[in-house]
Amino acid sequence: MRTSMLAASLILSTALATAGQTGRTTLDIYVVDVEGGNAVLFVAPSGESVLIDSGNAGAGAARDADRIAAAAKSAGVTRIDHLITTHYHGDHIGGLSELAKRIPIAHFVDHGPNAQPNENTDAFLKGEYAELSKSKHTVAKPGDQLQIKGLDWRIVTSAAQVVQTPLAGKATPNAPCAGYTPATVNITEDDQSVGSVITFGRFRTIHLGDLTLNRQFDLMCPNNRIGNVDLLIAARHGNVNAEFLVHTLRPRAIVTNNGTRKGGQPEAMKIFYSSPGMEDVWQIHFSELAGQDYAVPGLFTANLYDEQPAALPVSPFVAPPQGQQAPPAPVHNGTAYWFKISAQQDGTFTVSNTRNGFSKTYRPLP
Repeated sequence: MRTSMLAASLILSTALATAGQTGRTTLDIYVVDVEGGNAVLFVAPSGESVLIDSGNAGAGAARDADRIAAAAKSAGVTRIDHLITTHYHGDHIGGLSELAKRIPIAHFVDHGPNAQPNENTDAFLKGEYAELSKSKHTVAKPGDQLQIKGLDWRIVTSAAQVVQTPLAGKATPNAPCAGYTPATVNITEDDQSVGSVITFGRFRTIHLGDLTLNRQFDLMCPNNRIGNVDLLIAARHGNVNAEFLVHTLRPRAIVTNNGTRKGGQPEAMKIFYSSPGMEDVWQIHFSELAGQDYAVPGLFTANLYDEQPAALPVSPFVAPPQGQQAPPAPVHNGTAYWFKISAQQDGTFTVSNTRNGFSKTYRPLP
């Protein structure tokens, strides 16, 4: 008993000391709107920051870098301590060059060599990326821990490999695995995604980049080695995440980083909505692929369109037959809003929508 009391006292003393140094007591997570790309900023109570991905390439690179920098400024972050690039697709690494002009980045984490050779990507990786990351660069492996004071940050997937040791306790049989047969397809950069499970006290969340269904199967089947999470930051921009992932992780809240016509389609939303214990889905964008039939209520949607139509579509958007040109996707280059999640050590977490000021707090379950 005395040993337990001493351990609890040391944990409390450490937490109080950290809070006293930074003024923070929560793990804050900013899911930034990068128009169907990915950029999620984590700020630990210690003040250390981790950014997962840096948004889109091309015309959207400066826009997305500005949006990430705005979230960092709101968080009181003056440098990115760790940048995890989940994989090298343009919607995940494309904004890096512009972002590095706006905020310093101390440590670069990735999965290693590019699995999908591409002239422009390879030139960037061998040139500017190598130069930016030369001071501190880590190739992540499943089972690695990212050293962030106050957090348990575990790498669970990288370079098409998955963690084999249960994160806590024993692995448990995962019944929904029986309903999936891995597809025979080429391995792509999506398969390489660096995936993380982040624990702060009793709060847990997961971010898997664009991890494919085959690699989700490797991670979760036949046994669940991850356990449960409170918050699922949905992989693949809110495209289909397998039942054996979502339903087994049993998140209470799900956040999708979808675009106006990317992610959120009916088959994906049905899996989210039917997940045991799931209370709410939060969408970074209204998705035409969902329409009002499958979209979340407006309170839970962060961004709409620049030119708002008189009525949002009720039925999901259906792409025209092959060979016919689809109408352009709605434009959203104006004000972008993020979701902010603030988690406490006791497992309480609050999701806030900066577009409308709506927030909801999720209390620890008994």
